[in-house]
Amino acid sequence: MTIARSGRFADERDPAFVALNSSLALDWRLWREDIEGSVAHARALERAGVLTCAERAAVDDGLAAVGREIESGAFAPRDEDEDVHMAVERRLTELVGEAGAKLHTGRSRNDQVVTDVRLNLRRAIDRQVAALRALQGVLVGRAGDNVETILPAYTHLQRAQVTSLAHHLLAYFWMFERDVDRFGRARAACLELPLGAGAAVGVNYAIDREAVAAELGFERVTENSLEAVAGRDFALDYLGAAAQLGVHLGRLGAELVLWTSHEFGFVQLPDAFSGGSSIMPQKRNPDAAELMRAGAPRLAADLGGLLGVLHGLPLAYNTDLREDKRYLFDAVDCLDGLLPVVQGVLEGMEFDESRMATACDTYLQATDLADGLVAKGLPFREAHHLTGTLVRLCLERGVGLDGLPSEEVRRLSPVLGDDIASLLDARASLARKDLAGGSAPPRVREQLARAAALLDASPPFTQP
Repeated sequence: MTIARSGRFADERDPAFVALNSSLALDWRLWREDIEGSVAHARALERAGVLTCAERAAVDDGLAAVGREIESGAFAPRDEDEDVHMAVERRLTELVGEAGAKLHTGRSRNDQVVTDVRLNLRRAIDRQVAALRALQGVLVGRAGDNVETILPAYTHLQRAQVTSLAHHLLAYFWMFERDVDRFGRARAACLELPLGAGAAVGVNYAIDREAVAAELGFERVTENSLEAVAGRDFALDYLGAAAQLGVHLGRLGAELVLWTSHEFGFVQLPDAFSGGSSIMPQKRNPDAAELMRAGAPRLAADLGGLLGVLHGLPLAYNTDLREDKRYLFDAVDCLDGLLPVVQGVLEGMEFDESRMATACDTYLQATDLADGLVAKGLPFREAHHLTGTLVRLCLERGVGLDGLPSEEVRRLSPVLGDDIASLLDARASLARKDLAGGSAPPRVREQLARAAALLDASPPFTQP
């Protein structure tokens, strides 16, 4: 008879149901947190008079031994254990006897598991925020080397205006900064201690929940025992942050797929993050970037999956809630796999500055030309129409905006004078975007300074 099976049942469970009901494949990774929570709970039981000092010491020693056995591979769960909690408790009881059998007094697996998950998720968030900060640092470094490197900015995937590579890279810095903020809020949601909520309505023992919270690094205890065991808002907060980060990583990956193509030719990924073809020897595929792109729907699906599990559940605990770990841990694993790859890609990719500059043809300065006509007194809509007419004529002739003879340009309008050439210089166009948030080099350097200062001032998350 397993620990989980009570005298309420006369018959053994069907093997198919045992297999379906087991969550070991999902929750075995929680063994450290389960042991940590159990150590704190044993101390609370001692304070409540349930365990003697000697029994609590035996439980501490036994749990430490279980941890060493798991780390070394000497102890592995059995199918009938059902979950990590029962496996750890079974082995503890085998090692220390009656004291181990007393450990579950005053707690339920309902409050135990959600405590373990919050502890585990805090560590995952700390790890992933550190990885995001590293990505931001790489972006700042690479942007600092490319403040004067010009390339087209695109709208509708059509060349639009001139920007700098630094300005483009820093756009992702600020996306990641908002991701860090979202993960911070998700971590804050993990700082309420559920332990003490019991199965649903609290427990019959004088458990000092505040002391347990302090020992495990929680800032407060949950206010409502029903919500404590039924709620998974903290997991949704994390999955929402992960899904948004996935979108940002996917957009970066999609751009790199484009930029590495021969049609763009702006970037070459390092060999270590590129793939080949099983049949075409010449191929150099941006596999890493494609996997960055593929992460977004996976993370969004994890968020949608848990929302689907939760939306129809009555209070309080339901076995459906075991599925939270399926989606939560998949998202954690997805980002743990992606983030170091993204860092390697950003550090090692090589930019073709000449190809980028060549793509900044004179048509990208059409707006500058229209604005120059506005400075001569034309209403913008009239200047826009006149510049568009010039663009059409130049395209018909197969020349750039500076390719028509000056006399022909003047026939379009007397305001189109010899100064047109100065308005069609790509670097001059970049310099004119000299406003807060603009892509002029002085403004980008200001942006770089703010980004670097933010990284310097940002304390790392720390997990007790």
